Amino acid sequence: MKIDKFITAAATAATLAAAPVTAQELKFANFTPPFHTVNESVIQKLDAELSAATDGELTVRGYHGGELGAGPVEQYVRAVQGAADITWGLPGYTSSQFKKTMIAELPGAIPDEKRGYEALWAAFDSDLSDEFPGTKTLALWTSEPNVMIMNDAEIRTPEDLEGLKVRVAGATAADVATALGATPVQMPITEVYNAMQTGLIDGVITGASTLSDFKLNEVATHITTGAPLGRLTFYAVMNQGVYDGLDAEKKAAVDEAIGVPLSKSAEDAWYAAAGKALDAARENPDIEVIDLSEDEAQAFADAVSEVVNTYVENVGGEDALAAMRE
Repeated sequence: MKIDKFITAAATAATLAAAPVTAQELKFANFTPPFHTVNESVIQKLDAELSAATDGELTVRGYHGGELGAGPVEQYVRAVQGAADITWGLPGYTSSQFKKTMIAELPGAIPDEKRGYEALWAAFDSDLSDEFPGTKTLALWTSEPNVMIMNDAEIRTPEDLEGLKVRVAGATAADVATALGATPVQMPITEVYNAMQTGLIDGVITGASTLSDFKLNEVATHITTGAPLGRLTFYAVMNQGVYDGLDAEKKAAVDEAIGVPLSKSAEDAWYAAAGKALDAARENPDIEVIDLSEDEAQAFADAVSEVVNTYVENVGGEDALAAMRE
């Protein structure tokens, strides 16, 4: 699917057609249920801050569970086309559009002591902004470090993954899975529960927050932590025409609320959700949580050691990687 070309064309049309917007309620498309972490940390937070700054003249309403369009893959297109004023999603679902943004997902690309949103914003103006045509970028953040969530498979070494079908979110995670000997299967996270339950896939490389946000705790038997598997990236964007059509006061309110503060709120919430979900998994008698030792983790690190350099070189992302690590 040549979604990146379509987005570029649609973005041009949306910008040319931009007109003053008088609607006071911004529609935020959410492909997940209202209990998902994104609702409180991004959608409700943005609504509260914009409402307070404009005396209620500009608000945000979340449309949950795909109400404005089913499936997470088309989220960016929905913002560009105007099906929603604001959307959030994963660059990995349309990897060809976000080649440099997805460097942040690679194992070790971002130093352990640095938060993902800081790295993404450090590289945004110079290296990533061209990957977000037709929109105003509101937030960029990453998940907690990825873990392996498996159904009936105990993973302690890379060899344990040989021949297993593992769901990944995008191209970078697919490279990681392949380096570990697994067969990567790309599908939206909303389909993973059924795929694990029916045996279509053996497991998933993703953040632990999905155990609660997508109820993967109900289909998991083993969770392996400590392997260097990278993390996921996320965005929240507003239709550029909608942003341009806001009056000066409302635009100032948006500018104040977005960027690093909104991104930090999201990433903090992801980490908190992951911690609670892992704690609950450790108490679940039906789930074994495997915490790799340093030596065990090193075996995974050795297996994926060439993935970062190869990917970065292929997408011409050396400057972007340097900015993220700055």
